[in-house]
Amino acid sequence: MISNQILQNTIDGLKNITRREFSVAEREGKIVATTEEDMLNSTIDRIELFVASPAETQLVQGYHYFKVFDSGNTEYVVLTKGEDDETYRIGKITAFQIQNLLVAYKERYDRDNFIKNLLLDNLLLVDIYSRAKKLHIENNVRRIVYLIETEIDKDLNVVEIVRSIFPVKGKDFVTAVDEKSIILVKELKDKDKEEADDKDEIQNIANTIYDTLVAESMSNVYIAIGTVVFDLKNVSSSYKEAKMALEVGKIFEENKSIVNYEQLGIGRLIYQLPTPLCKMFINEVLHGLSMDQFDEETLVTVNKFFENNLNVSETSRQLYIHRNTLVYRLDKLQKMTGLDLRNFDDAIIFKIMLMVSKYMNYKDNFMY
Repeated sequence: MISNQILQNTIDGLKNITRREFSVAEREGKIVATTEEDMLNSTIDRIELFVASPAETQLVQGYHYFKVFDSGNTEYVVLTKGEDDETYRIGKITAFQIQNLLVAYKERYDRDNFIKNLLLDNLLLVDIYSRAKKLHIENNVRRIVYLIETEIDKDLNVVEIVRSIFPVKGKDFVTAVDEKSIILVKELKDKDKEEADDKDEIQNIANTIYDTLVAESMSNVYIAIGTVVFDLKNVSSSYKEAKMALEVGKIFEENKSIVNYEQLGIGRLIYQLPTPLCKMFINEVLHGLSMDQFDEETLVTVNKFFENNLNVSETSRQLYIHRNTLVYRLDKLQKMTGLDLRNFDDAIIFKIMLMVSKYMNYKDNFMY
């Protein structure tokens, strides 16, 4: 339940305070943490006799032994070097400290499991509220889900990094989905305020996560944001929205590292269209042509033209070409498709066709 590294950090800190030597052994006798070099990777002989005995403490060959319990069963044995009463007292305190760590981490484990099952819709409605009450998780508070995807080396504990950003216990939940994906269920401030301020708070949280992870790892980080929910049972909906935002962002917002479900625009609509309808629309617009028949120069020109709101002069200036050259390229595209991009309606049709083509290309390459 507790990682060996946390146990090691605990007894290292206690040694610095008390100037005593400590070791922690599993119930089978294997030492998992120690402040004594000669105890590293060793096994305590016949420790099972102490574990099986009714005694909670024992003095053996210059060491005080103390049991650490989990649900009534011995989980660890703490060894404190020394035979005097002060060593005994310090050992009892050490065992008590590790006992509390065990309880805290078990509670966190239970809460993490609850949140994972909640996100995956694995709980009945009645179970959601009853288990939340047992775990002291409030129901009617404002929450939002952040889905964080990283390319960080597995040796770096990203979950703990994100937890360190939001240290308020019981308010926020951070859990790993897989090696690359992490979920943050964030509780938002519950007070009257303007909608713009709420959006700023949500965006600032995402910016903080992004800046921290990039600074720690110097690698790519992507963050998707769901919508705000007001009931615990709806947290899974926010998670699904964040998942969709991440996928849609990869297709239509590839230059963005943070995408918000509420700001996906037409990309969210296209993402939910059935494949046959997408193919039919592309064929209607291109009259049997394929995107491969458009050269890169034409596509770059079209995208820049859209970026500049169909402004011929500004587009030609940014492309470093003569106005007549731009007009020639637009006329060439019109002959191929029958669409004049200088006309607003034709421009909309072609823009949507480009987005639908990008979506179809994504499905062909990544979803099959």
